[in-house]
Amino acid sequence: MTRLSVEMLAADTVEPITSAGHAQLGIAVLAGIAVIVLLITQFKLHAFLALTIGSLALGAFAGAPLDKAIASFTTGLGATVAGVGVLIALGAILGKMLADSGGADQIVDTILAKAGGRSMPWAMVLIASVIGLPLFFEVGVVLLIPVVLMVAKRGNYSLMRIGIPALAGLSVMHGLVPPHPGPLVAIDAVGANLGVTLALGVLVAIPTVVVAGPLFSRVAARWVDVPAPDRMIAQRPSEDLEKRPGFGATLATILLPVVLMLSKALVDIVVDDPEHTVQRVFDVVGSPLIALLTAVLVGIFTLLRPAGFAKDRISGLVEKGLAPIAGILLIVGAGGGFKQTLIDCGVGQMVLDISKDWSIPALLLAWLIAVTIRLATGSATVATISAAGLVAPLAADMSTTHTALLVLAIGAGSLFFSHVNDAGFWLVKEYFGLTVGQNIKTWSVMETIISVVAGGLVLLLSLVI
Repeated sequence: MTRLSVEMLAADTVEPITSAGHAQLGIAVLAGIAVIVLLITQFKLHAFLALTIGSLALGAFAGAPLDKAIASFTTGLGATVAGVGVLIALGAILGKMLADSGGADQIVDTILAKAGGRSMPWAMVLIASVIGLPLFFEVGVVLLIPVVLMVAKRGNYSLMRIGIPALAGLSVMHGLVPPHPGPLVAIDAVGANLGVTLALGVLVAIPTVVVAGPLFSRVAARWVDVPAPDRMIAQRPSEDLEKRPGFGATLATILLPVVLMLSKALVDIVVDDPEHTVQRVFDVVGSPLIALLTAVLVGIFTLLRPAGFAKDRISGLVEKGLAPIAGILLIVGAGGGFKQTLIDCGVGQMVLDISKDWSIPALLLAWLIAVTIRLATGSATVATISAAGLVAPLAADMSTTHTALLVLAIGAGSLFFSHVNDAGFWLVKEYFGLTVGQNIKTWSVMETIISVVAGGLVLLLSLVI
């Protein structure tokens, strides 16, 4: 799942489905991306349809036979869904269990009970980072916004002083740390090691979230000093429950898949013998599929049973957890199809040739490409998938650590300056009751800080490891 062989990439780029030169391919890429941007922004078409049409347009502009362009797209879609589809589903189930059992509220309440005054922004960033590990960004926002508003109102805090750290924690996890869909797809595309990427992602995420969260929130609170809007304080999931799981059990369940995947990476480094029994065991238990599946099964006993969920209710919860991810799976799959069309048209080799001529470091090039697509489409996931497809051949000669850093550079670039074409921009604006200008000065600037700080840290790490 996490390793796409260099030989496959090489084979794809040696015999492209079109004989177009660099100039025509460059125009085809720009035209394909322009089609996607136009369909998403102007015609408000779903990203799945936009990516599908854009992939076919790319093939047509590159001069590829339509049947081969279709074959490339469907192959990429199938391979991507096969690689990360089950992981996205398991992550969605775990997130639903965490929310509905009251486990997320237990984490929030326990940390807030021990925090106060100046430590509150730091408590919020800790809560968001922990809860953000298994949750999609949008789910995390919906879950945490009532808490942010209540804390700001009851403690008489500036809304931005509490809200920005929470949003920063969620956003950094979403862009940099597996098992979120964006990083998983990028890992799959460039053939990175998941455990190493996870470890380096956490290493980059910690200072990034500190700068963009608690530190920037001081400035944001001066720029935009608004009270918490009463109309958006919603009921919390656990208010209807008679009991909920304990703090320790909930935290252990959330961190279990991360610990298993990091353990596998550590064993790979220490043992370094594929035939050794210990390494073979950890190759299994530390694989993303088994790690997330284990967390879901453990969660039944640590989250749902303590909350009083009967068997039929557990089954219904799993079904409800899977329903909202259909759109995400389709977007990720179509993004994989677009990536494969790029590779099969020979665009990867073109990027490889151009990057040598320009003498731009591969990590900086990956960041810049992701930034450009993010600004154009508004989607961090689309930016991650498309950029990964474009720069995948650059990973062929990279070490394991630098391939992981390539994934993080893409993830960092995909978060750059969220604005009016991003659904997350409007989600935050409406929940916080901000004007467009206020949202740009807070949320959009925060996203840019995350992107620049994380990108800079990735480049610094590439010099020392």
